[in-house]
Amino acid sequence: MKIGVFTVLFQQKPLEEALDYIVESGVEMVELGTGNYPGNAHCDPDRLLGNKTAQKELLNALESRGLAISALSCHGNPLHPNREFAKAHHEVHRKTVQLASELGVGVVINFSGCPGDGPNASKPNWVTCAWPPDYAEILEWQWNECVIPYWREEAKFAKEHNVKIAFEMHPGFCVYNVETLLKLRDACGEVLGCNFDPSHLFWNGVDPCAAIRKLGDAIFHVHAKDCRIDPLNTAVNGCNDTKPYGDEINRSWIFRTVGYGHDYQTWKDIVSTLKMVGYDYVLSIEHEDSLMSVNEGFQKAVSFLKQVVISEKAGEMWWA
Repeated sequence: MKIGVFTVLFQQKPLEEALDYIVESGVEMVELGTGNYPGNAHCDPDRLLGNKTAQKELLNALESRGLAISALSCHGNPLHPNREFAKAHHEVHRKTVQLASELGVGVVINFSGCPGDGPNASKPNWVTCAWPPDYAEILEWQWNECVIPYWREEAKFAKEHNVKIAFEMHPGFCVYNVETLLKLRDACGEVLGCNFDPSHLFWNGVDPCAAIRKLGDAIFHVHAKDCRIDPLNTAVNGCNDTKPYGDEINRSWIFRTVGYGHDYQTWKDIVSTLKMVGYDYVLSIEHEDSLMSVNEGFQKAVSFLKQVVISEKAGEMWWA
């Protein structure tokens, strides 16, 4: 496995300056944002698509530093009930798949999206319960009329370009846990899988190792991001929390850099379980810790991951 980083963390820096800092920190791979929610500061498909010169410059900047691209990421909502919004996110997704193909990158990361409650909705509607019956009806419409038809076509498009789509299982979108990820994969094909981010699973009460075992080869990419569940606030209000992320002291949970939500043993178990199911790719740092600066959160994550990552092949069992 290799340590990587989602470079939107350094979007305020020019690309080559950011890459120098990343290499000096001991990181080997980069995940590049191509638009939608992450922005495209370091990788703009409109500038790079079909532009061999610009593509060569990007790849040379990476390869000359010993870096490689782990994935292109365009987290968005192409199923948004606002048609203009959805179209814009769809177009970025399509361009990202095409660009990944041209650059020789095998994975594109996105969200599954979330429609509204019907054809005339104006805002997304994320259903979290089965009753009253309205919610079950919304879910049936969303999946049968929107989610499955849309991603069935996008799976074909991705396959034509020799690219896999990795969904980040994220609350607020239709794919938010193992069950929903596998439901969509079963309906649309194995070109769809996941970007495994434990932070979103922790606060939903999921055991990441159990989830990894269930997902198996559906894991295409991994985010190294942690989550701290506040036992006092959770004891009163549970884990569903709509307070602003900046209200750390009152929230039930907050995102943390790796090691500040769960200990070494938890992350060693995650890495070991990933190896057991055949994943041997990247742990891409996504730093969204509101208690730490960009620099400190990133550096602490790199230092922590160096202690838990398994970077060499195991070899033969010489003792057996």
